[in-house]
Amino acid sequence: MLQHAVSQSRRAFLSRTGQLTTAAAVAGLTGGVSRDAAAKTTDCGQENTVTSVQDSHYLIADVRLEEGFEKDGDVIVATRTALHTLEIKDGRIAALHGAGASLPAGLPTYQANGQLALPTMRDMHIHLDKTFYGGPWQAPRPRQGKTIMDMIALEETLLPQLLPTSVERAEGLIALVQSKGSTIARSHCNIDPVSGLKSLEHLMLALEKHKDDFTCEIVAFPQHGLLHSKVDGLMREAMQLGVDYVGGLDPTNVDGAMETSLDAMFQIALDTGKGIDIHLHETSPAGVAAIDYMIDTVEKNPALKDKVTISHAFALTTLSPEKLEETAARLAANGMTIASTVPIGGLMMPLPQLSRAGVFVMTGTDSVIDHWSPFGSGDMLEKAYLYAQLYRGSDEYHLSRALAISTGGVLPLDEDGNRAWPKPGDEAGFSLTTASCSAEAVARLPARTATFHKGRLVSGGVGKASS
Repeated sequence: MLQHAVSQSRRAFLSRTGQLTTAAAVAGLTGGVSRDAAAKTTDCGQENTVTSVQDSHYLIADVRLEEGFEKDGDVIVATRTALHTLEIKDGRIAALHGAGASLPAGLPTYQANGQLALPTMRDMHIHLDKTFYGGPWQAPRPRQGKTIMDMIALEETLLPQLLPTSVERAEGLIALVQSKGSTIARSHCNIDPVSGLKSLEHLMLALEKHKDDFTCEIVAFPQHGLLHSKVDGLMREAMQLGVDYVGGLDPTNVDGAMETSLDAMFQIALDTGKGIDIHLHETSPAGVAAIDYMIDTVEKNPALKDKVTISHAFALTTLSPEKLEETAARLAANGMTIASTVPIGGLMMPLPQLSRAGVFVMTGTDSVIDHWSPFGSGDMLEKAYLYAQLYRGSDEYHLSRALAISTGGVLPLDEDGNRAWPKPGDEAGFSLTTASCSAEAVARLPARTATFHKGRLVSGGVGKASS
């Protein structure tokens, strides 16, 4: 009982201090950060910093890569690194050249100045289509005593105000997450009676302008309820426009008919061959029932296997250990993914337990600043930082492992300390930072000074060594 009380007290403390941490991280950002402005804040240590690398074949010298773990007996106490020159060709890593190696002659050469390379961050739950980011400071309205239906009513008045600038603001958010090392994302996009398909059209315009430097899946999201707002037809139109996932929202609390709502969502996916990514916030028994019903539906429809994501899934916090083990095993067996923002507060998401059971767990920003929350920083490395704190991962090994939630499972070293990334043939996507190793990066959240996507420098800068 005492241990439980201490745990609850720690969670409450983290809930309070975490809000301060994330609020500090976003402070000063609400006026918007363009890619050029973000680049000016980074300096890789040379006066001849360049902010554009578009060569099809080039070298980056003095990139720090992880080589293995160092141990004191059986305990991992440090991470061994070494400097390499990355040879990049046609958007992929062609070769890793160690110190003293003979380098290809005549290639443009850039300088990382000993900075650490981290795998591409992936922001797998963000709302690029509606945000206050890029405009004047605006705090959310008080949430006390407000239901999700109240929030939907508020959004109906806000959307017409946001639409005229939504393309520019989406681009601002893209620049922000790129500056934090994320170039792969999944964005939910409102499909509702107020904006119709306009939010989607505007998001697609923004993404088209960044097709070479940012990869983003789109979820058609019935924010005002699939049944409640009668948008089945609009959702099907969205699928025809090239949307990747069918979304959904709290089938009991919003739509008032769990099975009917979920059946409608699944039917759109089956009819169009798309995947599913549903917002499920419900922690009541209805939330558990919804998860069970979705697993049942996937088991009955093999075409849905490996294609369903449950975002938030707060009902998992209410399960007994035995029920959680059973549910996690079924989620894993059906390839169902959990997208979590690594929430802090009284209820702890069982993310490590899910991962150990084989469930793929990913994370995302959700909101940077909008009418739901003002605390988002757009930094996936911060999610690894929170994960490590919440789940007692303060040692070298567990800090390095926490990075996985931010990178889609890609880690520089495998569990035995062998290099797993990068390797020749890998896509040339990474960020550079001043940390000595990924464990330090997770614990200390250093700035990312450069971000590369498919071989292109998309944020920050590197040194120009020679040509």
